[in-house]
Amino acid sequence: MPSPLFADRPAQQPEPGAVDALISQTRRLRGELVAVRQDAVMDDDDPQQRWQRALCDLAVHQLDDLGAHLGQLRAGVPDETAPDPAGHEAVLGSALATDPGTAYGEVPPAPTGSLLSRVGSAEWNLLTDEVSWSEELFQIFGRTREAGPMSLDEMPTMVFAEDQPLLQAMVTDCLIDGKPIDGEFRIVRTDGRVRTVHMTGEPVLDADGCTASMWAVLRDVSELRRSQRAVRESLDNLEHSRRVEQTERRVAVELQEAVLPPWRGSLRFAHDGPAPLDVAAHYLPAASTGLIGGDWYDALALPDGDALLTVGDLTGHGVAATSSMAMLLGALRGMAFAGIRPAALMGHLNQLLDTSVQPALGSAMCCRYDPVAQTLTWAQAGHPAPLLFRDGRGHVLRRPEGVLLGATTGAEYGETETRLLPGDVLVLHTDGLTRGSGTGDDAGTRRLLALGQRLAGARDAHDGVRAVIEEFGEELREDDACVMVVRVGH
Repeated sequence: MPSPLFADRPAQQPEPGAVDALISQTRRLRGELVAVRQDAVMDDDDPQQRWQRALCDLAVHQLDDLGAHLGQLRAGVPDETAPDPAGHEAVLGSALATDPGTAYGEVPPAPTGSLLSRVGSAEWNLLTDEVSWSEELFQIFGRTREAGPMSLDEMPTMVFAEDQPLLQAMVTDCLIDGKPIDGEFRIVRTDGRVRTVHMTGEPVLDADGCTASMWAVLRDVSELRRSQRAVRESLDNLEHSRRVEQTERRVAVELQEAVLPPWRGSLRFAHDGPAPLDVAAHYLPAASTGLIGGDWYDALALPDGDALLTVGDLTGHGVAATSSMAMLLGALRGMAFAGIRPAALMGHLNQLLDTSVQPALGSAMCCRYDPVAQTLTWAQAGHPAPLLFRDGRGHVLRRPEGVLLGATTGAEYGETETRLLPGDVLVLHTDGLTRGSGTGDDAGTRRLLALGQRLAGARDAHDGVRAVIEEFGEELREDDACVMVVRVGH
């Protein structure tokens, strides 16, 4: 009873949306097949009908295997809208479309025409010691017709030593207790090939209820089992990659939180001195990577009475980026404490990155604010300029010359000075904020400048940061970003 179920199909990787449909169709076919099997009236004494019943049972087994295989595939197929982590879909496609070859010592056989060529039948007559094998069974065992079929006593000689007890138990339970056979074992063919064989069978009883013979259907399931192992290994690798990614993210977050504590409050100067700066800052992670990047911000009162304001961004994500960021920010703080001016400080940071063991590129802005003279002296390295808001209107400060940190050896950086007035608001940010979900920097900068009235009406710097986040925070950024709002006190 040949069926399209057993026809060969070219191995293809199904689309994720089609897997559920295949599972539903498999379940429907199985239900119909079981119904046909139950409705059929078969004579156990008729070898042809027993063979047909065995094929029905085989088809049910095959559909069960197919359903389980599709279930594993569905669990491993990534969402169509999500990135493909660790190339998992490609691994699954390779596992299903090709023969893994030597997994667990199994060597693939020569190509066969249809699945039925990997299904054979056998019958052992206990009264006459006659053994009947189908042609397909000779092919599965790699045994010549001249050698003849094997008796039940000879079968274990081709079976793996650790699988022999299983085969013996199945045959004993069938012959003595009349139990059906259903199990798998591995064989070593005469040509040295290792195959996995699934065996189903039943005893045939005589008129007195004693076992007269035993028939069985044996099928070569080596490719199916190897594919299932490949899927399981792929899923295990994917889960391992996810755990590694989660661990890396946790370490990166902890490192970043240790280096960049939340900034909200006043940056005070000497007692009875100039009015303090009101400062607030916020970090916005990238939506696409799920990993923490190398963005930073910092505000610091310096020993000489000035204040340090800085933001920056290192390339990369994860622990490597955050550790490099921590190293660079530590150096920046130390040099600022030593009184090094912004332009010279940028040059030292460039040299530090240029000679680092882990080469990286970075953009940065370093501002030094003199509260007595109310002047902002600043330098930048390939970084967006600060935005200055006064009386509800904003403009971009003119940038001095400066290339990316780590881009070239011996780079020199310019420096510029801007006078600030009480009530002025500065917005410092990394370029990940204005790039947003693909919009250009100019468009993002115009959106920032349009917040002038909201920033002017904000109660404090924290409210100013909240206004920026409401404008930009919900976007699917390709890169992480940070923003700092500074308001000059009266």
